[in-house]
Amino acid sequence: MSDLNSAKQHWEESTLSPALRKSPERRAQFETSSGIPLERVYTPEDADSDYCEKLGFPGEYPFTRGIQPTMYRGRLWTMRQYAGYAAAEESNRRYKFLLKQGQTGLSVAFDLPTQIGYDADDPMARGEVGKVGVPISSIEDMGALFDGIPLDKVSTSMTINAPAAILLALYIAVAKRQGVHPKQLRGTVQNDILKEYIARGTYIFPPAPSMRLITDLFRYCRDEVPQWNTISISGYHIREAGSTAVQEVAFTLANGIAYVQAAMDAGLSVDDFASQLSFFFNAHNQFLEEVAKFRAARRMWAKIMRERFQAQDSRSWMLRFHTQTGGSTLTAQQPENNIVRVALQALAAVMGGTQSLHTNSMDEALALPTENAVRVALRTQQIIAHESGVADTIDPLAGSYVVEHLTDEIERRAFEYLEKIDELGGALKAIERGYMQGEIQEAAYRYQQAVERKEQIVVGVNEFTAAERERAYVERLKMDPAIESQACARLAALRAHREDAKVSALPPRLESAAKGTDNLLPLFVECVENYVTVGEICRVLRGVWGEYRPAV
Repeated sequence: MSDLNSAKQHWEESTLSPALRKSPERRAQFETSSGIPLERVYTPEDADSDYCEKLGFPGEYPFTRGIQPTMYRGRLWTMRQYAGYAAAEESNRRYKFLLKQGQTGLSVAFDLPTQIGYDADDPMARGEVGKVGVPISSIEDMGALFDGIPLDKVSTSMTINAPAAILLALYIAVAKRQGVHPKQLRGTVQNDILKEYIARGTYIFPPAPSMRLITDLFRYCRDEVPQWNTISISGYHIREAGSTAVQEVAFTLANGIAYVQAAMDAGLSVDDFASQLSFFFNAHNQFLEEVAKFRAARRMWAKIMRERFQAQDSRSWMLRFHTQTGGSTLTAQQPENNIVRVALQALAAVMGGTQSLHTNSMDEALALPTENAVRVALRTQQIIAHESGVADTIDPLAGSYVVEHLTDEIERRAFEYLEKIDELGGALKAIERGYMQGEIQEAAYRYQQAVERKEQIVVGVNEFTAAERERAYVERLKMDPAIESQACARLAALRAHREDAKVSALPPRLESAAKGTDNLLPLFVECVENYVTVGEICRVLRGVWGEYRPAV
């Protein structure tokens, strides 16, 4: 490399220095969102790549370049728009609209009461029913949500965590009504409670019983629903809470390590469940760093599973992930600009090798998205897939000196975080001590300071702003205030017509099972098939396990 170094030195002296004297650079220092310094130019020396060790080939360890040998040349990523609002019937119409528009998978958003285990008629649910997702209290609600959608023909992702096992039981029960065997079902439950303690807050139970529910679900799906992804270990919400890209990778993989260890401690062999694990990442603004982040996460997980957990099946080494564009980057000001933000973020996810993708709608900083906004978001993916050409070759930014340098640097820094978390006793201990939460809060504070000082420009917010009269009108989706009363009426009708003798016999059995060690999933399925509601099941479990109360 001596010739290269000499050539670079000559360029700096004869070409760069005169240019800088005439026109200084925009800033004294450039860096990524994670604080990784960005040099003005990268050369082969910066990539420092042993090709076979660090990159390899698609579909082979360490999977830096992708988990499938043909990637998008074989099959495009799943276009999975997140949706759910108002009543189950309205969400059902939205799903059918999206499928008609060319969407290839469903993604369910549940309302806040459902996420924390309350029925629509519970006093705790008042004012929140159907606001940020669809209310699902019973098998009747779940049946209406998927009416006319054959569950053996579509894969479904459900963003649900604390009561994930109960919602999966409802999905299985509805599939049985359709004549679909559980072994035919494809999809994912998020089921990631650790990130709820860290970043999101929709927890119900303390960590120990919550981890039991997760490992029960792992075991049940291994035997009964083998095509189902049992968890979506989520960095998305960690990033939305204000973390850096490095922290997103590190804390997500730390949680993944905790889940794998918990399952093994519960008696499962790593290769029996690891291929059903999936991940969920954020596609944020800094394009090159985001592409590198996805590649680094894949390589890190492969090393962790093969070296730390001694997994033998190559499928256990694969980090399969869904991506959503960054909701926190959307602005209420000049919302049309969000179309461009989302397009760049989606392109980063595709260049980084995502398995499925949700593109946010331009109006989501203002309200739930309209059909037109959702259509534009979906068309963004379709244009990338069918017009840009980036899906026609695998890992197209591989070999870029800056991308390889950033991939290596993100991996190095994320492993440093993992070492620190191990020193603290693992992810759960680190969460209990507030370590991850504190790191995220500091990163979020630094970013906000940069925005307020205009060191970080947000177009339309702190620079290039528009006067009120120049702001474009954006249609907003309006919610029917009768949604809540209708949901309550549906529950009242269900309770009036179910068989009281069967229903009254189930809570004592559930209480006994919760105190024991048997897998709870079969009993959850039996409960929901007999019209026991989500809230009624969670009330029994709260009585046995209590509720989580954070220390800070």
